[in-house]
Amino acid sequence: MEEVLSSSLYTQQVKKLYKVGELLGLDNETLETLSQPERVIQVKIQIRGSDGKIKTFIGWRSQHNSALGPYKGGVRYHPNVTQDEVIALSMIMTWKNSLLLLPYGGGKGGIRIDPKKLTREEIEQLSRKYIQALYKYLGSDLDVPAPDVNTDSQTMAWYLDEYIKITGKVDFAVFTGKPVELGGISVRLYSTGLGVATIAKEASEKYIGGIEGKRVIIQGFGNVGYYTAKYLAQMGAKIIGISDSKGGVIYNDGIDVEKAFEIKQKTGSVINYPEGKKVTNDELLISDCDILIPAALENVISKFNAPKVKAKIIVEGANGPLTADADEIMRQRGIIVVPDILANAGGVVGSYVEWANNKMGQIIDDEEAKKLIITRMTNAFNTLYDYHKRKLEDQDLRTAAMALSVDRVVSSMKARGLL
Repeated sequence: MEEVLSSSLYTQQVKKLYKVGELLGLDNETLETLSQPERVIQVKIQIRGSDGKIKTFIGWRSQHNSALGPYKGGVRYHPNVTQDEVIALSMIMTWKNSLLLLPYGGGKGGIRIDPKKLTREEIEQLSRKYIQALYKYLGSDLDVPAPDVNTDSQTMAWYLDEYIKITGKVDFAVFTGKPVELGGISVRLYSTGLGVATIAKEASEKYIGGIEGKRVIIQGFGNVGYYTAKYLAQMGAKIIGISDSKGGVIYNDGIDVEKAFEIKQKTGSVINYPEGKKVTNDELLISDCDILIPAALENVISKFNAPKVKAKIIVEGANGPLTADADEIMRQRGIIVVPDILANAGGVVGSYVEWANNKMGQIIDDEEAKKLIITRMTNAFNTLYDYHKRKLEDQDLRTAAMALSVDRVVSSMKARGLL
C-alpha cells in the first residue's frame, strides 16, 4: 500500500510543489496550505439501470484553490478515478490557470465508472444525479466544470439543463465545452491543437530560428495531434512524421496533413499513408527532426529512449509524456522541453473564451475567439521565457513554469490575507 501511495499522482505533485517552494523560499506552512484542496466533495450516485436494478457509483469534485478566481477544471468518467487522482488534477489545474493568467483557481471532478458498460440513458441519469448532488457548490463565479476523459459537449448539456431546473438560474457560463446551440464555441473543438501549434511556433522562434521549414514529428493523430499538424503546416512547418496507436510514417518530403486525415478516417490508421517509410511509435520518437510533439500517451519518453531522441525541442501535447528521468536527460543534453502545463493549455483557454462570451451575452465570433486563444498562449510563453531567463536559467522550463504559477498564486493569497 505504501508503494502505491508513494507513486500516486498526488504524491508526485506534492513533491514537485515542495521542490519549487524551496527555489521560491516558501515556508513549510505555505507549502502545506498549497498542497491541500480547499474543499473535496464526495457523492454517492444511485440510478435505476435499464435492467430495473439500482446501480451505485461514487463521484468527487475537488476544489483546490480559489485565490485567483472560481475553480475551473473538467469532469472525467473512468473506472480508475480516485479521490487522490481528482485532488492531484485539481492542483495541476490551479498551476495551469495561473500560468495562463486566467481568472480561475483549480478544480477537477470525476466519477468512478466504466461508461462502456452503461447505456446512453444510464449515463444521462448519472450525469444529472451528479449535478443534483453538487449544484450548491457550482456557479459561473464559484466553480465551472468542463469535459474531460469520456465526457463531452452532450454531458455538459445535461449538466446545464439539470442545473437550470434545480436553481432556476439560466446561467450558461456555469459549464464550458457545451454544444454551440447552448453557448458553446466551435473554436473549443480545436483549441488544444491550436494552442500546441502556437507554442511550438513561439519556441522555435526563441530557440531554433523560427518555424518556417522546420521538420516536425507528431506522435498521436487524434483531435490534438491532427489540429496541431494542421496549424503548424499553415505556419510553414514541414510535418515529416505522424502516428497513431497502430504505428506511423516518416516522409521527409513532407506529409499532406489533410490527406493523412482522410486516410485515417477511411482505413482507421495513418500507417496506410502511401508515401514514406512505415515506423513503430518507438521508432518515430527517436527519428531525426527539429521539433517532436508527443500528443498521445503519458510516459512515452523514459530513461530508455531519451538518450536517443534527436529533436532540438520537445513540445508536450499530451499530459506527462516525459518521465522525471527523461526530463533530467533532456536537461543534460540541452534539449528544450516545453511542459504540458503550458503547451496543451489551449483547451482551458478555449473554455475561458467560452465562459467570457457567455458572461457578455454571446458577442464574440469564431475568428475573434481564435485570435484570443493565440494571443493568450503567445503571451504566456513569452512571459515564461523571460522569467526563465531572468530568474531560473539553471533550471528547466518545466520547473520555471511551475515556479511562476505557484508564485502568482502565493502573491494573490498574500494580497487577500489568506497567507
